[in-house]
Amino acid sequence: MPTVMNPDNFIAGGRDDDTATAGLGQPEMLVLDIDGTLVEPGRQMTERVRSALMRAYGAGCHVVLATGRASFEVVELFRSTGLPQGLAVCSNGAVVASMPDGKILAQETFDARPVLDVLLEHVPAARVAVEIAGTGYLVTHQFPKEKLLGPQIVASLEGICSDPVIRAVIRDPNQTSEDFRALMNKLRIRGASYAVGFEAWLDLGPLGVSKASGLEKVASMLATDPRRALAIGDGHNDTEMLTWAGRGVAMGHAPEELKKIADDTTLGVAQDGAAEEIEKWF
Repeated sequence: MPTVMNPDNFIAGGRDDDTATAGLGQPEMLVLDIDGTLVEPGRQMTERVRSALMRAYGAGCHVVLATGRASFEVVELFRSTGLPQGLAVCSNGAVVASMPDGKILAQETFDARPVLDVLLEHVPAARVAVEIAGTGYLVTHQFPKEKLLGPQIVASLEGICSDPVIRAVIRDPNQTSEDFRALMNKLRIRGASYAVGFEAWLDLGPLGVSKASGLEKVASMLATDPRRALAIGDGHNDTEMLTWAGRGVAMGHAPEELKKIADDTTLGVAQDGAAEEIEKWF
């Protein structure tokens, strides 16, 4: 059993801004990325992770999931935690939903067509999907079912972009994540936020929206201070989240860029790194 840290010593370790304040006490909010943090891709949540979440919840801590997944994709995962209720920041911050009912409490949308037109000039073979709030996706071509977990309806690019959307996804198996990252750095697209996944996967969202902006809404709903939040993640789309929280922790397998901005690093997902960190506090 790991040593439980003194709640009076909850601090942000590496930053010297206003969030790096000592003596904040035990975390009031526990914020967790899902894929690569709570669960290994394609696997179930381990009992150790589940038990750690229940311990935090039992201590009165708000457990919040923060993910690129759509809200309807999070419901089953949340139920598997055993937690009776909670909130989730979904679609990389564009949606806040209650769990486990999946009710959307807040959402932001944008006009994806101008950005998609520019991107598709450079990756014309890419497949495009846009998220339909609470239900599924409109897609230009079918995505692998394990990549988009909701229903898919095939439509033209004009059809899927006829209304403002929560999120647009571009996937091109002929590209790599590094290719997408280089392309976005080259184009310097305005009018949308973006996050590149571990494979050739690009998420587009409303400008200025990130997991951190979604968590601002959650903190307001819960009347809690972000400095009392412990956040754990493993991907580039967790960057804002880790710097937003009073303590931001990167998983052991996370990219070096994320580890550099984090206050600390835990073990990888295969070693239950999220539980390792949570057990220090609860």
